[in-house]
Amino acid sequence: MKLTFVSIEDSITAIGFRKMAAIARQIHPETQVSYIVPTGKRAFLKLIFRKDASEPTMSNDDIKNIGDYLAGFDMVCFSSMTPFADITKQIIATIRAINSKTYVVWGGVHPILYPDDAIQFSNAICVGEGEFAFKNFLYAYEKDHDYTATKNFWFNINGNIIRNAFLPLLTSEEMEKCPSPLYASDELIYKKGRGFMPLSTSEYLLFNDITYTTVWTIGCPFKCTFCHNSKLIKMDRNYAKLRHPSVDYKIKEIKSVLEKHPYISLVKFYDDSFIALPSNVLTEFADKWKTEINLPFWIFGMIPVYMKRDKMKYLVWAGMSRAKMGIQSGSDKILKFYKRFDRPGLNAKSISIMSEFSKFMLAPIYDIIVDNPIETKDDIVATLQMFYDSPRPYRLYIHSLRILPDSEMERDFAALNIFPEDIGSILGNVKPTLANAMFHLLSVFKPPKWLFSLVIKHIRPYERTPRASIFFNIAYYLYKARLFLDRIIAMDFSVLLGKFGWILWKLGIVGFIQRRRMKKAYSGIMLN
Repeated sequence: MKLTFVSIEDSITAIGFRKMAAIARQIHPETQVSYIVPTGKRAFLKLIFRKDASEPTMSNDDIKNIGDYLAGFDMVCFSSMTPFADITKQIIATIRAINSKTYVVWGGVHPILYPDDAIQFSNAICVGEGEFAFKNFLYAYEKDHDYTATKNFWFNINGNIIRNAFLPLLTSEEMEKCPSPLYASDELIYKKGRGFMPLSTSEYLLFNDITYTTVWTIGCPFKCTFCHNSKLIKMDRNYAKLRHPSVDYKIKEIKSVLEKHPYISLVKFYDDSFIALPSNVLTEFADKWKTEINLPFWIFGMIPVYMKRDKMKYLVWAGMSRAKMGIQSGSDKILKFYKRFDRPGLNAKSISIMSEFSKFMLAPIYDIIVDNPIETKDDIVATLQMFYDSPRPYRLYIHSLRILPDSEMERDFAALNIFPEDIGSILGNVKPTLANAMFHLLSVFKPPKWLFSLVIKHIRPYERTPRASIFFNIAYYLYKARLFLDRIIAMDFSVLLGKFGWILWKLGIVGFIQRRRMKKAYSGIMLN
């Protein structure tokens, strides 16, 4: 059987897809693995000039070329997120028109969160964890057994939808048995107008630069209504538990990547709840990372309630050079609306712990959500005041509120007669309001008290009509310039062509700067 796995997203990072592709290769060593990146190699100019975000598209010629090629396979397994669902559907339709016998399986975030949509376009969809489920499905399919009974799968049999129950979620011990994610192993990438071409080191550099992105832990105990995890927990409450393979398993994965791409100079962990790991596990991780990997790493999964000084100390000592924590709002009322765990002073205390270690790493990053239609002036001012008073340096990642379809938040807003179309699409930009201008400015420097007080007086609740565009644009470009400088200091060249970062690595400049920074952090932590 000719089997192909196809990722459709805005990068080639594809962490979950790479896990599944590795499993497919275990079963079928000849499985082809391909990446389609509709947005192109970088949307850098759109980022700089604040072009409105929109649904990614591909030309009809490219859709046809992709469909022509994939129609030659017996089974095509897609993976995509919701922003790329329409393109996935177009490609499936093209395949169907050419070869109706090609069996189409769709996995990834979109089928998990919106199965009733995805199943209309596929022969089968994976609606839960795919590691064991896909093995069960493929074995049954090849042996001509009743594969339509496979758990974690739905099937479309001539319009008749079979909805199977869920398998238990993987345990940590079962995760340990899974292969490391597929990486730099005979993959293809679709190049517009040219077709599928070998994915070379040059493409890895262009998309991923001199970094490697991964996830170690799965799960989050909270049900914040702005997060897809709230929907996952509704499907299976065990999504609230933190699950992960051993430290040795993760170290082995990183070593394998470094063997293939020794230029990797930074590892980014995109776990939801990394900091929630027990102290003894983080201590083991820190010791082995320092001894066996000894590279800087970033962690994006910091949760205020789990922020502890000893945990930060272990991680910074081991090489953590940046961390990101979700704050979302300085208003207790808004945090309650998001159903986010909160207690008086929690965010301020967690920020204080993070800032204590900022002298040993890059400025910590805090996520906030803006453009919420139920925010009053007091809610907005509370968030501004919290960050005005917070210790520096820090950077804010500012996100315009977007409502997940068929979510608890959507129902909460509907009860207030507010609907997603009243706020914007899932891909909108931050509104150029006076408050948002000040959030960007606070990320760059602490304005004089008189300027901050002046802005506070003119803050208004969320409005659909943008205001203060000139002030916002000035603040926005200062903010982008600051982030750009941060990346240069960090030797993270994701805002530049990846080849340039490779040249600096080859010349030893990246390693020299990083060794100095890590030595300073190590010495400082030992004395702290």
